[in-house]
Amino acid sequence: MATEQKALLARLHAKPGKEDEVAAFLKSALPMAQAEDGTIKWYALQLDDTTFGIFDTFADDDGRQAHLDGDIAAALMEHADDLLAQPPQIEQVDVLAAK
Repeated sequence: MATEQKALLARLHAKPGKEDEVAAFLKSALPMAQAEDGTIKWYALQLDDTTFGIFDTFADDDGRQAHLDGDIAAALMEHADDLLAQPPQIEQVDVLAAK
């Protein structure tokens, strides 16, 4: 397995009443993440009642950029106005240690 060096950390704030739809969207994105060769690990998270997240890891910047240019990001942006209270907060981060 490739060494995880790069990651993305995204926070998604659901519009009131859209929490179940955001959760369903994230669950439905798993097969897309599994199909991405450059994505090592992909996690969909619920942080509280209205805040969700995605954390994913990559071996390098190319894998991370391919993910940003991929199907999950496109689908998220397509549904963002309907589901999210604000634009997704997406941070490019470096992995310092992982088990």
